[in-house]
This record gives sequence, C-alpha cells and structure tokens, in this order.
Amino acid sequence: MKKYVVTLTKEEREVLGNLVSKGKHYSQKILNALILLDCDAGEHQVSRSTNEEIARVLNVSMRKIDRVKKRFVEEGFDAALDKKKADRIYEKK
Repeated sequence: MKKYVVTLTKEEREVLGNLVSKGKHYSQKILNALILLDCDAGEHQVSRSTNEEIARVLNVSMRKIDRVKKRFVEEGFDAALDKKKADRIYEKK
C-alpha cells in the first residue's frame, strides 16, 4: 500500500479548525477534517497521531483514513473534505 503524507499549511489548519469548532456541517465532512488535522506532518503540527490512534479515537476504519489521505494528496484540499460523487451508473428498467 502506498503511504500518503499529509502536510497542511497554516491557513488550511485554521480553516479545518474553524470547520470543526463552529457552525453546522455534515458529519462526514467534520470527520474528514479531524482526520486531516491529526494526520498532518507539516511544520505547524505539535504532535502527530498514528493511524491506529485516530481510528480508535474517532471510531472509523483504517481504510477510511487511507482514503481521506489519498484524496487529499491526489485531488486537493476541497476534494478531501467533501464526499465523493458516486461513479456507478444504474441500468434503467
């Protein structure tokens, strides 16, 4: 499995912190923000958590953490927060 390293800028950390602490947002968006904040390996992070610790604390699977990190690295900041549109095409009857 590939290893994806999340490095957030100071502005991105502030946006995620505000998203988590204020307002009404979808639960999955908040979970993705918490995962990104905990996985951050940038210079603005004080202490980094392992995937096992994040999975235990947030009660999510390791696979979800890997998917969020992969989307952040490959598709960008906004794509990692929002849920992915379904690719499946259903056959009309």
